[in-house]
Amino acid sequence: MEPMAVLTVDRPSVPHPPRRIPLLGDLLDVDVTKPTQNAMACARRLGPIYQRKIFNYVFTFVSGADLATELNDESRFQKHVGVALRNLRPIGNDGLFTAYNSEPNWSKAHNILMPAFTQSAMRSYHQTMLDTVRELIVHWDERCDSAPVEVTPDMTKVTLETIGRTGFGYEFGSFDRAEQDPFVGAMIRSLRFAQKASFTLPIPILDRAIKRKAIRRNQADLAYMAHVVDEVIRSRRANPDEHRDDLLGLMLSAEDPESGERLDDENVRDQVITFLIAGHETSSGALSFALYYLANNQEIAERARAEIYSMWPQGTDPDPVFEQIPKLRYVRRVLDETLRLWPTAPGYMREAREDTVLGGRYPMKAGDAAFVLLPQLHRDPVWGDDPDAFDPDRFLPANVRARPGHVYKPFGTGIRSCIGRQFAIHEIVMALALLLHRYDLEPEPDYELDVTELLTLKPEGFRLRLHRR
Repeated sequence: MEPMAVLTVDRPSVPHPPRRIPLLGDLLDVDVTKPTQNAMACARRLGPIYQRKIFNYVFTFVSGADLATELNDESRFQKHVGVALRNLRPIGNDGLFTAYNSEPNWSKAHNILMPAFTQSAMRSYHQTMLDTVRELIVHWDERCDSAPVEVTPDMTKVTLETIGRTGFGYEFGSFDRAEQDPFVGAMIRSLRFAQKASFTLPIPILDRAIKRKAIRRNQADLAYMAHVVDEVIRSRRANPDEHRDDLLGLMLSAEDPESGERLDDENVRDQVITFLIAGHETSSGALSFALYYLANNQEIAERARAEIYSMWPQGTDPDPVFEQIPKLRYVRRVLDETLRLWPTAPGYMREAREDTVLGGRYPMKAGDAAFVLLPQLHRDPVWGDDPDAFDPDRFLPANVRARPGHVYKPFGTGIRSCIGRQFAIHEIVMALALLLHRYDLEPEPDYELDVTELLTLKPEGFRLRLHRR
């Protein structure tokens, strides 16, 4: 295992909350239920860089455009697996998301899986994505002009089914059952456990004693998820003639072109679980936020519909082909602006490769790390006078060229950025287009956006009434 890098050093030159107290540090200033939004509020008070001390940990947050641009420089900085990701390692181990930079399975899996995200591979996923969105539409048609739909749970269903079917030939039956799939329940509980583990007491024995029941439950959840995925792998190996060029097929049969090695079954399991979690959590949140903004900005929704109807006229039943989805440029800008305001993965950590000075005044030793707070970076003054306003035209080509290149990073940065970016964009843009084509979206008049935080950010309690167009 890669040695634990120093999180960062407490430096007097970096601002911090004013009520720091012995032992606890800045703990009283932290909201453990909404840490990202709490960190954003702190950044608005303290500026583009600040530190928090929680017990023995010191966290550095960066949200200024200039400082973030430096941290994104691959020659000086690299991905840091900080305390939050280390708490996820019991779930993903050395999968793509939680692997240390030095672990060989990261580069091996990355090389093997790259062909799964080429344009030709994406073309092969298109029909399954489309069929899954159509299941959502059938589900929503049954509720039209009657009871409101629960948006975020339904978006979770469609994205989980999409990654399960396209990646691993596995169906959760999300639209065929009233109760939650046991795998999904185990996954959600394990993510919640990992989030809470970021806030541990400085006395390990006492911390474990208090969490004894939760630890046992988490161990059972992890074992159940591993069992389900192992069965999928065994089934695929038992039917070698059933060759599929999906993610699982590649991981079971392809060799790393650099080392000539294949992934062992334990790592294949870790990669499957990683993709199931990361591949649906981020997309479901992005879809949910996009629908929130479209429902609450009718002029923007109508501009999107005009583009959609130019391709599939109103009153028809769209049957989109792969090549049509990238042509929905305004719908794509709606997605881009959604991910600017609420990037569902709220940030990433970067560590110094060697001793350096950040921003010309903040010394960092090799291994020191900082967290790039994306929702606040995406509200930096470079975005204009009203960065909280929802405006897809920020992503018109001329406006994109006028901004610095490193101020928009919803999929991470560098070689460790999200490998499934194009998969997610295609899936989300197509889903938004089909839903806008079919429905008027009526938000509940008294609903105010409530962002819940687990591994990712999502709207909580967001419901829509649907009306067929």
